[in-house]
Amino acid sequence: MKFLWNPSSHFNLANLFTFVNITAGLIATYFITQNNFTLAIILAWIGGAFDIFDGKIARKYNLSNEFGVQLDSFADFLSFVLVPVFLIFQASYVTQLSGIGLLFAAIVSIYYVISGLRRLIHFNLHTDAGAVDKYFTGVPTPLGAILLWLVYLLNAYSIVPAVGVMFFMLLIGWSLNSTIKVRHP
Repeated sequence: MKFLWNPSSHFNLANLFTFVNITAGLIATYFITQNNFTLAIILAWIGGAFDIFDGKIARKYNLSNEFGVQLDSFADFLSFVLVPVFLIFQASYVTQLSGIGLLFAAIVSIYYVISGLRRLIHFNLHTDAGAVDKYFTGVPTPLGAILLWLVYLLNAYSIVPAVGVMFFMLLIGWSLNSTIKVRHP
């Protein structure tokens, strides 16, 4: 079991937590395809919890490495970019829009996915394994996902229409790559 505490192991404890995040995101995607949005959201939040712990474990036990940085970004892309966008598309856009409105929703969704991917790639290119800055530049993808979940809830409770969801998705997508400073927890 020494591999759990070996920073060069792809299966160290921190990376195993990241693999659980990835697993939760994949299963959440499946439940979105089954229109079981509640279970998908629960799984996404479980993935988020494991995302918090993987970084803390990596820093506490000095398990950070380049593989872990890349793996964590892949997990973030799945759980905090693709899952919330897919959920909103299936739960809000498909059920409330048609024709040109649905086409525009698809374009907005693709914009958000590209924005999230760009943010994660940029972060990976400008960070060192194990380093933690005091502030993020731009909204981190986990916070972007939380904001999207709030927008989804506002839509689910008929407070914000699908067109409003698109506006917020554009705004949050823009904020991912903005110069907004967000304090690192």
